[in-house]
Amino acid sequence: MSSRSVVREILTCPEQALQYETLFTVGNGYAGVRGMFEEQESHPYFDSTRIHGLFNSIEGDLSPDLAPAPHWLGLSLEFDGHRFTLDSGRVLGYERWLDPATATLTRRVLWESPAGDVVRLEFERFASSADQHVLALRVTVTVLKGAPDVRVRGGIETRVTLSSGFNHWKPWETGSLAPDNVWAYSETTQSGYGLAMSAALVSDLNATPIVEANSPHPLVELSASLETGQQFRVAKLVTVYTSRDSADPLAEAQNALDRARRAGYDALYEAHLAHWSRRWEESDVVLEGDEFLELALRFSMYHVLIAAPQHDDDVSIGAKTLSGAGYRGHVFWDTELFMVPPLTLTQPQLSRNLLMYRYHRLAGARAKARENGYEGAMFPWESADTGSEVTPKWSNPDAEGKRIRIWTGELEQHVTSDIAYAIMQYWRWTGDEAFMRDYGAEIVLDGARFWASRVEWNDKAGRYEINHVIGPDEYHEDVNNNAFTNRMARWHLETAQQVWAWLRDRHPAKAQELAASLSLDDKAFDHWQTVIDRLYIPFDEERQVYIQFDNFFDLTPVDVLAFEPRVASLQSVFGHEPTQKLRIIKQADVVMLIALLGEQLGDKAALRRNWDMYYPMCDHGSSLSPGAHAWVAARLGLVDLARDLFEHAASIDLRDNKGNARDGIHGAACGGLWQAMAFGFAGLHLTENGPALDPHLPPGWKRLRFSIRYQGERYTFTIEGGDVRIDRA
Repeated sequence: MSSRSVVREILTCPEQALQYETLFTVGNGYAGVRGMFEEQESHPYFDSTRIHGLFNSIEGDLSPDLAPAPHWLGLSLEFDGHRFTLDSGRVLGYERWLDPATATLTRRVLWESPAGDVVRLEFERFASSADQHVLALRVTVTVLKGAPDVRVRGGIETRVTLSSGFNHWKPWETGSLAPDNVWAYSETTQSGYGLAMSAALVSDLNATPIVEANSPHPLVELSASLETGQQFRVAKLVTVYTSRDSADPLAEAQNALDRARRAGYDALYEAHLAHWSRRWEESDVVLEGDEFLELALRFSMYHVLIAAPQHDDDVSIGAKTLSGAGYRGHVFWDTELFMVPPLTLTQPQLSRNLLMYRYHRLAGARAKARENGYEGAMFPWESADTGSEVTPKWSNPDAEGKRIRIWTGELEQHVTSDIAYAIMQYWRWTGDEAFMRDYGAEIVLDGARFWASRVEWNDKAGRYEINHVIGPDEYHEDVNNNAFTNRMARWHLETAQQVWAWLRDRHPAKAQELAASLSLDDKAFDHWQTVIDRLYIPFDEERQVYIQFDNFFDLTPVDVLAFEPRVASLQSVFGHEPTQKLRIIKQADVVMLIALLGEQLGDKAALRRNWDMYYPMCDHGSSLSPGAHAWVAARLGLVDLARDLFEHAASIDLRDNKGNARDGIHGAACGGLWQAMAFGFAGLHLTENGPALDPHLPPGWKRLRFSIRYQGERYTFTIEGGDVRIDRA
């Protein structure tokens, strides 16, 4: 399936079709386009394209979806009246590949029609990195046998629904403003976002276009008569604007299409390649000695990059990026702790945009805190466009019609500290003082206000506690004193004090402004310090390890390894309720704490004790878990185990080892893979003198090379054998 440079499919497999649609997504930080076939008509749902920010709720459902955009990929090819499909005629050759270095999806098919004509078809598509509003594809038809009459039809399919059957759009308006193009416009039913799409077909034989504009599927048709050896190229150029971009998205889309037609496909593609090449150079990774893992690293960074908004700081990356409908497009902690860090170190402007999304939603976080009786900013577990909590209350019915109550929206509260952690990492690595002064400090300080009001005083024990939460380990609901939650809350309060001291010293006017708006005074800071000093961090003195939560060691132990190999989570094996009574961990919890805070938790021996305790209990029921474990294992010198975990993380989408790649790319796994490489195997860390490495490469890794940016300067690290080279530019 893979080579060093590309993800490749050499045979079609219907059982894996939806997985490959996910893998072969192209995007540009504005739109994501799944790898559906151009000729494809039958499909569970036409949801090939998603655009950032277009959330909409169905009546009676408080949890919005990222609404699918019109299906623009469709391209019908007929040869002497016989329509090209992979299940008609004969497929004599087939190959499809995604090249992360060019952000291009290519497919070649050698096909014999039922009439005996033999043609070679080469499809190419991209979402322009140079102009985010331009989407394009081209098919090159080469006749190898016969002299067929060719008809090409393509347009905009507006009948798009989610797999649930929901339609998020009002009736579509369609039309044509030129002889070779069509357009469509509508608005979401509840949120009122407008979307306009324009499409044109352009050929190299100057074929006369025929337009069918007034239908739910407006089309342009081109025809040509070809001879053996003759070649015929048709480009489909598409532009898209929303009401988030313009007050008149239809006019903007049409004007952009006019510009695109004048430029032509080749010029558009060259501009895309030039722009993407500059972006890709900052994020590429070379790993000699393991072809699959090198591909996986490139594939992962590609998917993070094509999902990260380039020009918009009012949207963020959902857990499944823009590559699928999973989790309704909602934003989780996945973004800040897994996808933001590699962007912070390679393309900090993109990271800044994602952090600004949280700043713009402070009002929603403050409202959630008030609604729950707290102060400050309490960020939602799942976020969409408004910043309100959008976690569904109930799961979808299972095969028996049963639904499970979802408590994460109420109880999984560590996301507030996760956001603060991402902000502090961004500040330390970039030195972006203006961001920290104007935006970051307010988020960190108001999040600290939340924790200071969230803690509960236990008079009997003489300590503060945080009860009734869910930690990263979501197999156990409504627990008390989760180690990750409590320790990150303390870290948050400590960090907020440092931020306040910096702000007061460097930017006193801003400090005075925030003191007034956030009620920051000596009494508040004294309370913060008391909480820091007396917040309970559960620790087992006998075992000398952190306790994941109160009474965790009283749960029934389970031999997790006895259930290998498997794809299903152990929660699905035992059941939702029984699992809560078992000593099984869904994903990195205490181990994630080690990844984030490291030696703040103790020396290497102490960290190793915690690893030895918790690693054997982990089910890796979440895609973000193997990468975090690989990161920590490498840091602890467990290189062989780290490499195995790294391959597990690398295989989540490429080999679909979770069985759900069809729903979209696992964005956290992608970002976690880069962090495991950089912070784990390479041992990247900050010192007083800047970035440094402490590498622990597995046997067989001959050379590792990657680049980062530190406070505006580019560092390129090369680890080869026992040598480490650092080049600065």
